Amino acid sequence: MTVWNRLEPLLGKVQKPARYIGCEDGAQTPEHRPEAAAWLLGYPDTYEIGLPNQGLQILREIINEHPLGVAERTYAPWTDLEELMRLEGVPLFSVDSHRAAADFDIMAFNLSAELTYTNLVNLIDLAGVPIRSVDREPGHLLIGVGGHCTYNPEPIADFVDFVVLGDGEEVVGEITEVVAAWRVAGKPDRLGVLRDLAGIAGVYVPSLYEAIYDADGRLVETVPLDSAAPPVVEKRTLPDLAEWPYPRQQLVPLTEVVHDRLNVEVFRGCTRGCRFCQAGMITRPVRERPADQVRTMVADGLRRTGYDEVALTSLSTADFSGIEQVVSETVNDPEFGGQVSVSLPSLRVDAFTVGIAGQIGKARRTGLTFAPEAGTWRMRQVINKLVREEDLYAAVRSAYSQGWRRMKLYFLTGLPTETDEDTLGIASLARNVVAIGREYHKSPSVTISVGGFVPKAFTPFQWFGQNTQEELRRKINLLRDELRRDHAVKLKWHDPRASAAEGIVSRGDRRLGAVIEDVWRHGGTFQEWTEKFDLQFWLDALERQGLTLEQYVYRHREEHEALPWDHISAGLHRDFLWMEWRDALNEVGLEDCRWTPCYDCGACTGYGVEHVVASAVPPAGGSQGTGQDLTVGGEVPVTLLATRPARSDAAVAAGASG
Repeated sequence: MTVWNRLEPLLGKVQKPARYIGCEDGAQTPEHRPEAAAWLLGYPDTYEIGLPNQGLQILREIINEHPLGVAERTYAPWTDLEELMRLEGVPLFSVDSHRAAADFDIMAFNLSAELTYTNLVNLIDLAGVPIRSVDREPGHLLIGVGGHCTYNPEPIADFVDFVVLGDGEEVVGEITEVVAAWRVAGKPDRLGVLRDLAGIAGVYVPSLYEAIYDADGRLVETVPLDSAAPPVVEKRTLPDLAEWPYPRQQLVPLTEVVHDRLNVEVFRGCTRGCRFCQAGMITRPVRERPADQVRTMVADGLRRTGYDEVALTSLSTADFSGIEQVVSETVNDPEFGGQVSVSLPSLRVDAFTVGIAGQIGKARRTGLTFAPEAGTWRMRQVINKLVREEDLYAAVRSAYSQGWRRMKLYFLTGLPTETDEDTLGIASLARNVVAIGREYHKSPSVTISVGGFVPKAFTPFQWFGQNTQEELRRKINLLRDELRRDHAVKLKWHDPRASAAEGIVSRGDRRLGAVIEDVWRHGGTFQEWTEKFDLQFWLDALERQGLTLEQYVYRHREEHEALPWDHISAGLHRDFLWMEWRDALNEVGLEDCRWTPCYDCGACTGYGVEHVVASAVPPAGGSQGTGQDLTVGGEVPVTLLATRPARSDAAVAAGASG
């Protein structure tokens, strides 16, 4: 049943009503059928943030092509509309046909940030469904989640009926068939369909498991309560990305959204082995899309959408085999008059060449972002981001030589074994980049963005006790003082309080469900938004539940301690992760396993799949796996200004005025 007649009068009273009307190019309004399972796919943030999400767009098309499925979309209404919806009794709705959420069988969310968990609870409530799964009846929606955050699903275990682990392209079809059969049978009971879902590989049903704690409140284990629940739930992995060339009909929004451009995923997975990076660990192995398919998807997408910008997405796009050729053929495609610009959102500095810089800068030059992650070679060995200073300087020199003027450098602080020397090394790198820029331009600029490190599940750093917010703030102030007179370097940083809140839930157990509900009940939604975030919500909720920050955030875990995600498998052997943790403490780096012998992490051997790469040799440039000497990495191979460039303030001022 549509709620449009009740919703439309409210839209004139809220900001940005275009968020709620749908009607985008590429939108679908599928026919709901008695035999078809109806999905409401959601993103627990605003339309502007959620619409570009490629995962939801891919699954929407796949489900709508299934003979037993239909899918529509929903996003979190901003607080102004939510207030009116609750006042007028308007439930959560789809933006495609404005059907009430209750008309669907499944409401499933992509979770990519832990601080959206309170929005997840809010949307379940707005849909008219009891927020806790134990209180739901057969007629209520099934609540599902997927995405990177769900590799530790325990903090939200009380709120969801099922969790999808890994790639969703295949498993959504299997879930659709189970739920369609349940629907046709008249939804006789809820336990039956949950047991059937638990029988699908890659699907975790939290209510069929119990978390056991000892007398001191330490987690002992999480065990199945039902014979239908496997002791360990394995993730799903697509062996061949080429079989799934989606989305075919990318949505073109009517209003401004983030990343408003054509997006084409070129490969999935990463084997660089950065020890802080959860995405790189849980998406192994590497599976490249054939270059011909990428070019076809780009051309078809540009032709259909009218965009003049395409982003080639992955965890490290410059690693894609033949990247220069793909970029060149896209930029120079005569069909689009040479007006297409290419974005490589995730640039690896040791794989960025003059050729790539020249090609992506042909149509439009904005800023370039590189992520050295740490300020010294020692620190980058600890985190296994084996990017040498030479790599960074070569990359920025390539960019500056091709006309780029602005660079952004992203770093983490609060990493294991980090010293003040490592923190100040960030300033040194930035100054040297500016110095290289001045060889080509009068007024180059560098923006440093510093984020507080939050350890994640299924990484070698999962045992590390996070830095306190006071310590993170001290390090940021140290860096700020060091750069105070460097006017060509701009420093930005992530709020350490938000890092603390993220840390609460990133490695939390089931007891965090009560905390999340408490924060939500006290008004703590949109915690990803600076103007809405309030750490006090979380601190008060922890205290009311008898829990502490020290317990969940700052405490180092022990080697054999039970972890809340031990009954989940991302394919990685626990002893491999522990060995990597020990190597980190010993400052030992590990080369990219795509081009070196297997380290037996488990991601390939456990699932009988292998890396799928189009080229037998590494991409141009790069330190890892290319035979370069990794025993040294701190040299500065360029001629730089003597001492600190900031001392040439007059030159900076002259450049700025010129």
